[in-house]
Amino acid sequence: FGDINDYRKYGLIRVLAGAGEMRTGVCWMLTPDDTKTDGKFTEYLDKPKKFKDFDPDLYEFLSQCIRKNARDVIEVKNSDIFPSTIFYDPKLEDDAARRKPYFSKMYKLFQDVDLVFFDPDNGLEIKSKSLGQKDSSKYLYWSEVVKSFEMGHSILMYQHFIRENRDNFIASISQEIHIKTGSKCIISFRTSNVVFFLVSQEKQNEYFLNKAQIVSKSWDEQIQVSSHTYP
Repeated sequence: FGDINDYRKYGLIRVLAGAGEMRTGVCWMLTPDDTKTDGKFTEYLDKPKKFKDFDPDLYEFLSQCIRKNARDVIEVKNSDIFPSTIFYDPKLEDDAARRKPYFSKMYKLFQDVDLVFFDPDNGLEIKSKSLGQKDSSKYLYWSEVVKSFEMGHSILMYQHFIRENRDNFIASISQEIHIKTGSKCIISFRTSNVVFFLVSQEKQNEYFLNKAQIVSKSWDEQIQVSSHTYP
């Protein structure tokens, strides 16, 4: 918690949610610790002249967390950095039978939110990793995306890049999201390491397209924005 990827991720959510005008639910999809060294890239906090202006309040908050070695998402939950936001933080296991009640509880908790953010370790499901298999908890499955969209939520989701041309990958995933959900407005937010896909409900298209322009301006070279609209 607190590395450069979190800075961009939480900064993006803060812009999209506005000053609490967009009720937001964050599903962290936390998994058991796998002892990997993800999350060590905190050098940006030593370079305030280069990084602080993207989101000064968030930058200072994350700096404080690192200084006191409070590297846990609970710090976000207990802060006031995200107004009008609900957090869902149980651990998600690989067990397929436990996964269903995990999401049922999440849907109930988020029934009144406008925007749901899914934060899987890896991103959308892959063909070689079916529900219940080892490490399936690291993926978000299409059925869960579609269910959330059908409940009336706009969706933001994390996706890591695979070994494929990134422009083609983003276009392909956007097209698949459109086909599976029916959303006519998909916006991608690309960083040097990952991409976030926003799946907009039609009534919120204008709102999110405007927010996407703000992200593009305020986050400069850190987050590249592309919108994909469909008839």
